[in-house]
Amino acid sequence: MPRFSVIVPAFRVQAYLHACLDSVLAQSFKDYEIVVVDDCSPDACGPIADEYARRDPRVTALHLPRNTGLGPARNAGMGRAAGDYLVFLDGDDTLLPDALQTIADRIDATGEPDVLMYDYARTYWTGRSVRNVLAAHLDEGGPARFRLTDRPELLQLLMVVWNKAYRRAFIEAEGFTFPPGYYEDTPWTYPVLMSAGSIAVLDAVCVSYRQRRRGNILSTTSEKHFDVFDQYDRVFAFIDARPELALWRPVMFRRMLDHFSALFASRDRLPHHSRAAFFRRAAASCRRYRTPGAPVPRRALLRHGLLRLGARRTYQALSGAQRLGGRLRRGSAAVRRAVRGAALRAHYRIQSRLPLRSRDAVFAARGGGGYTGSPAAIEAKVRELVPGVRTAWICRAVDAHTVPTGTRHLAPGTFAHWTALARSAYLVNDAAFDRGLVKRRGQVLLQTHEGTPLRTVGTDLLDRPAAARGTDFEQLLRSVDTWDFSLSANPHSTLVRERAYPSAYLTLEYGSPRNDVYHRTGPADVARLRETLGIPAGSTALLYAPTHRDYRRVQRPALDLERLVRVLGPQFVVLARAPRLAGPGGHRAPHPRIIDVSGHRSVETLALASDALITDYASLMFDYVNLDRPVVLHLADIEAYEAARGTYFDITTFPPGIVARGQDELFDIFATDHWRGSRSAELRAAFRARFCPYDDGYAAERVVRRVFLGETDGMPLPVPSAARRTPAALPAQDGAGAGVKS
Repeated sequence: MPRFSVIVPAFRVQAYLHACLDSVLAQSFKDYEIVVVDDCSPDACGPIADEYARRDPRVTALHLPRNTGLGPARNAGMGRAAGDYLVFLDGDDTLLPDALQTIADRIDATGEPDVLMYDYARTYWTGRSVRNVLAAHLDEGGPARFRLTDRPELLQLLMVVWNKAYRRAFIEAEGFTFPPGYYEDTPWTYPVLMSAGSIAVLDAVCVSYRQRRRGNILSTTSEKHFDVFDQYDRVFAFIDARPELALWRPVMFRRMLDHFSALFASRDRLPHHSRAAFFRRAAASCRRYRTPGAPVPRRALLRHGLLRLGARRTYQALSGAQRLGGRLRRGSAAVRRAVRGAALRAHYRIQSRLPLRSRDAVFAARGGGGYTGSPAAIEAKVRELVPGVRTAWICRAVDAHTVPTGTRHLAPGTFAHWTALARSAYLVNDAAFDRGLVKRRGQVLLQTHEGTPLRTVGTDLLDRPAAARGTDFEQLLRSVDTWDFSLSANPHSTLVRERAYPSAYLTLEYGSPRNDVYHRTGPADVARLRETLGIPAGSTALLYAPTHRDYRRVQRPALDLERLVRVLGPQFVVLARAPRLAGPGGHRAPHPRIIDVSGHRSVETLALASDALITDYASLMFDYVNLDRPVVLHLADIEAYEAARGTYFDITTFPPGIVARGQDELFDIFATDHWRGSRSAELRAAFRARFCPYDDGYAAERVVRRVFLGETDGMPLPVPSAARRTPAALPAQDGAGAGVKS
């Protein structure tokens, strides 16, 4: 008996069915069967199903003699299913890689619930993928299994069949089947959830929900949308037959009104001549099933009331007025934005004709983020070494609290922001300034970059469109042409960037100012940082900091952190930092020894507080070795990463520490203490010598003396010897956390 029966109804999805079935057959979890139900499709769905059935014995092709619709087709698939759990997948959707393994693990961890709910992402025909906006309802905190009464907010999720796994014995015992007609999911999902003795949730995207440009059944104009009334009749009949479910009647009544309102408001579903009849049917259903008790948002009170009364003309007039008001508000906002934009451009042109302020310097980092990185280290050193300087930092209001006292905060897009760009003599950034910037004669622009490049950057991305993601290379080169200085941490960075960012700037191979803190922080400060982050005394803290995957539309953690902390034991904690471009949700911290630091602004603080780093392709590894603490690389998908993004050298042949090609191998590395052994120390020393030759705590000072004070004597300084390096030490502590440096 297989663990899963994946039931795939197929009707007019020949263009997508290959991708659908391939996404299942490519799963790492192999204990499943696929039942493809050809619903008498007039296209090639039937032959495609037969082709897959011939190739793989786990695939069964079931051909229906006549077209029955999604509901009966799923029933036919259930009749052939033998798996412990039923998983439904529409023929134009796909499973994400490792989805079945993730689902199986969660089912095991939660004691085989009747229903497991998981997440999805909408994938548009353009390739853009957006995670479900209500993903927070799938938070795995709290009891592993529960009933719907414990978490009624789950009813706010999309009520479809394919975002859940169902225990087949439960479905068969309750006699659940799908009805015919449109909206067949409605009288299935509501009764199933209300009846389930146990429900569990999985906070992971498992399904890619294709948003077809045209051809989606529920988006077609048809009187079949009237089927929604029969489907809610079935829901209320189910509730009425089970007195113990009476508490759900008010909730279902409100859900029904919302559903009717949404359908009536849609301009492309109901034929114009049938809209009045639809409204009358909706009003009749509202009167028949009216059950007060469920809270209704204020904005919906009037709409619901008019629907119950059958006041269609008033309802339409109100809806029309709301739409008109919305258009007027949007139009007014657009006009205001246009006027403001024109005023800002005019202001900038005027300011650009006024004299430069020779003592003003503007700084920014990470596209307008908070006070961090090499620009922050340089800004602090400017205030220390350059008399009379006035510094300003560009960042969003939410990050303004990170800007130190004495440094002016500039909100992007304000008149003060554009004044500073027009009149400041010095401009410092690790990314690009606003594309409207026109660099003036006499202005000095310093580009610090965000780190040592392992992955392909700049114009080297021209032949890698998946990684370039629509990069405007002409604009990129215009920005590069504004650079006067390009800061480099090592010869490798110099060679890469002078090719990837070709222009006439001067490279300053001085080291990385953002790494100065690693050589200027004492054990007492490190202890304070660890306490602030909630790291228990005596614990060994592992910083897990993976990078973004260009080849994935939806970012997923590559490492099972809960399993990691279970394997390592109570003396370890994990600081989990999600990729900055991850999809909604990021890393959660359901385990007490997993500390979610995804929102922490300073990666340098996290590095100082940790005992070791687990990463993959992140440039953080080049900085972290300054601390002379162990690094472990988890490179389970290196072939895919190389194919999509590309790297400048083979990190497996010259790594900063021990390399694990899989999760189990990584667990073994920590279980055997290999992560901090002599080989780890040798690799780290060689990596540090190659990529951190100037990092000695004085990089920011060298930059300021050259760029702001014009000093050139002795620049750049010779490569410092090991004796001059004083990396921050961990505080003395008892237990497993001591002595991790090797």
